[in-house]
Amino acid sequence: MTVELQGARITLRMGTPADIPAILAYYRENEAFLKPWDPVRLAIFYTEGYWRDRLYMDEEDLKAFRSLHLFIFERSEVIGVVNFNGLVQGAAWYCNLGYGLAEKREGQGLMREALDLGLTYAFNELKLHRIQANYMPHNRRSGGLLRRLGFVVEGYARDYLYLNGAWEDHVLTSLTNPRWLPPG
Repeated sequence: MTVELQGARITLRMGTPADIPAILAYYRENEAFLKPWDPVRLAIFYTEGYWRDRLYMDEEDLKAFRSLHLFIFERSEVIGVVNFNGLVQGAAWYCNLGYGLAEKREGQGLMREALDLGLTYAFNELKLHRIQANYMPHNRRSGGLLRRLGFVVEGYARDYLYLNGAWEDHVLTSLTNPRWLPPG
């Protein structure tokens, strides 16, 4: 099972073993830039072995409806990620959205294009009703993007995520699918 979504300028898709050099290049080139927004990364994160195992688990997680991890490709270069984590069915039909973009690609509308593709897939194919996305209060760029996508602020969580070695507060937002119908 795999997912590949084509946009005007980018492709949003699951990674394959052939993509491991591009994935590693993305994370290595952007390590310092992504550090404030990410959990502490162990050295193994930057190895081919880790990513071989991780890409296999990404397929298994999608099959089991646990998560969907996608990479943003511009031609063969990985320039970002879009992740739908904690997929829940039953009475909820929701998930948590995470995303990141290469520093040199910011401000070009590429994340907006990727999220438009990913959100449409999540609502139409995964049949989700609600997608939650949270951002640190000082991350105005992320907050603005979520507002433009229609996400609504629902609250504020103190010490919400442990990122870069510290607990960080987050603004809680969500987007719901007004045309949601029960699967089946």
